[in-house]
Amino acid sequence: MNKTDVIVIGAGAAGLMCAATAGQRGRKVVLMDHSEKLAEKIRISGGGRCNFTNLNVRPECYLSNNPHFVKSALKQFTQFDFMALLDKHGLTYHEKTLGQLFCDQNSQGIIEMLKAEVNLGDVIWRMGTEVIAVAQVEGQFQVTTATEVWLSDALVIATGGLSIPQIGATAFGYEVAKQFGLNLQPLAAALVPLTFQSEDLWTELAGVALENVVVSCENTSFREAILLTHKGLSGPAILQISSFWQAGKTLEIDLIPDLDLADFLRAANRDALLSTVLADVLPKRFVAVWLAKYGEIRPLKQYTSKELQRLEAELHQWQIKPSGSLGYKKAEVTRGGVDTDQLLSKSMMAREIPGLYFIGEVVDVTGWLGGYNFQWAWSSGYVAGMNI
Repeated sequence: MNKTDVIVIGAGAAGLMCAATAGQRGRKVVLMDHSEKLAEKIRISGGGRCNFTNLNVRPECYLSNNPHFVKSALKQFTQFDFMALLDKHGLTYHEKTLGQLFCDQNSQGIIEMLKAEVNLGDVIWRMGTEVIAVAQVEGQFQVTTATEVWLSDALVIATGGLSIPQIGATAFGYEVAKQFGLNLQPLAAALVPLTFQSEDLWTELAGVALENVVVSCENTSFREAILLTHKGLSGPAILQISSFWQAGKTLEIDLIPDLDLADFLRAANRDALLSTVLADVLPKRFVAVWLAKYGEIRPLKQYTSKELQRLEAELHQWQIKPSGSLGYKKAEVTRGGVDTDQLLSKSMMAREIPGLYFIGEVVDVTGWLGGYNFQWAWSSGYVAGMNI
């Protein structure tokens, strides 16, 4: 029987941050993961560059059944704290759109930085270690693996959600939560491309991108690009809105958010085809197919005022109803998870089970696209590490 102060199960973003923080505080920590490879989700993120945080992180950028839950952790460890960690290790980074920060040294640089921080805390590594059972024995936590049994005062579950099962995602964390009587908020794929029924597919437009459009659903809107695919819609705006979309709901897309179409058409050549005129503000392929579905392609002068008004309404309020999503295989994160009402926001510990902590994606906290979910991992991991 091996004894330690803390066991962290899951060596991803949150688990690494937690283990490093607790270890450097002098706690004896064991870090376990069923994978031989360290932090695969970090490695593949951001096209290999790791969009590690966002300059605009704030509580409003997160979904949770309890929208106030994230405030404490985000305040205790901010995006600027993580940037300082990169500075400490000599890593450089750059900003892309909308405050997204990417590592110049690629994702592996972030992984090596976190590994070094864990080693500074003299943490015991157990990679490639499958946990067979978790139990609570006389106030301590007993974790049984294929080769060892560990006892600890504190147990941290940092095993992530169901997204990207091809790199090892499992339901382990949710099963542990249920084992200890914690509620789960409903799970769903989030930050994921959306699909259509076959009859609604615009397959002839696969590959066409629409820049700077506004996508809305359930009183929430995002203004970014969308991409038409063979199966439906993708692109940043769609990934963002997918976290808010539910089956049966309709999306509304403003294709020309900054354009007064009436003024634009008044200034256009009346003899030109409407498709030619609109191709100045939308992709030519899209205009041709879209107009063919919604009306004949005629010279501008042949349209009545009423027809142009209808056209303008449809361009500003294009209504589409997805049939589903591409699921966890293509989702960046999992929506839902361990109910935040059953966790202490200042420490991430379960209210009714002293010593049991849940951090990262396994918790019912889902950030926007653009580095927000990694920041939640760093913040929640740090907070748990400081309070164990």
